[in-house]
Amino acid sequence: MHLGNSVICPTTGIPMLFATGAVIYYSYKKAKSEFKKENILPFCLLTAFVFALQMVNFSIPYTGSSGHIIGSTLLAILLGPNLAFLSISLILTVQCLFFNDGGLLALGCNIFNMGVLACFVIYPFIYKPLKEKKMEFLGAFLASICVLELGSIGVLAEGYLSNSLANILNFASFMLFIHFIIGIFEGLFTSLVVFLVQKFDFSNKIKASIFSLTLILSLIISNYASMKPDGLEWSLIKISDSFIEQTNGIIYNLSEMLQEKTAILLNLPDILANLSGIILITLFAFLLSKILIQKPKWTN
Repeated sequence: MHLGNSVICPTTGIPMLFATGAVIYYSYKKAKSEFKKENILPFCLLTAFVFALQMVNFSIPYTGSSGHIIGSTLLAILLGPNLAFLSISLILTVQCLFFNDGGLLALGCNIFNMGVLACFVIYPFIYKPLKEKKMEFLGAFLASICVLELGSIGVLAEGYLSNSLANILNFASFMLFIHFIIGIFEGLFTSLVVFLVQKFDFSNKIKASIFSLTLILSLIISNYASMKPDGLEWSLIKISDSFIEQTNGIIYNLSEMLQEKTAILLNLPDILANLSGIILITLFAFLLSKILIQKPKWTN
């Protein structure tokens, strides 16, 4: 669901960058007041884990498409909405800048579609009410599907506002269909992880297992990921005759040129790029943790 620059025009992309920047600042302030030393390891490991999960595309049978776990619902459940939003924002930013995955001009849209909607709409209004009724596994399943569907609607709205979709209803039918299927896979996975974490109380052994699984995913499994177009790419291919690329203008050219300069991991061999990405995202998550835990001097 990573939007590229060609889908978004500057009059949509730039305001969304500022809007999501404001939400990041809000989440940072809230998380800083709640963050404790014992949160550092789970935050870093889960951020790296979801980063690795997004590397693994799986084929959707009989469609010619593929999908991957977004992980924002899982992060919200395990970390809380504010830390989860900082985590998914960090993941999407690293993917954008260092792997050229998702357009720089569309970064605000991607953070909104996969972060804001998951952490501040679906989590409080879908997952939490079901959790309070002791139906957290059903809540995790339904929330995952809703995140994919609501995120798809976000893509539709942003494409429509950017004048890149000549036939929005046709595009909507493909987007909502394919992401509903992907959402089922994500829902099952999220429910399973939530069950395991609750059963084992997220002990040090589980944390170590998550880290090990992260490395396995990034270094081994991701090399066998499906090469079929993901849900968004598949939907765009289906409406190629009515898709209007937004590739003109100085701002578009500047964003493309900047991403070419920053995407230093894009042309590395897969294993090396994946390992570098895991190290990089873990380092950034750790640095953010240190900033979050640091209290103003005047409070001492």
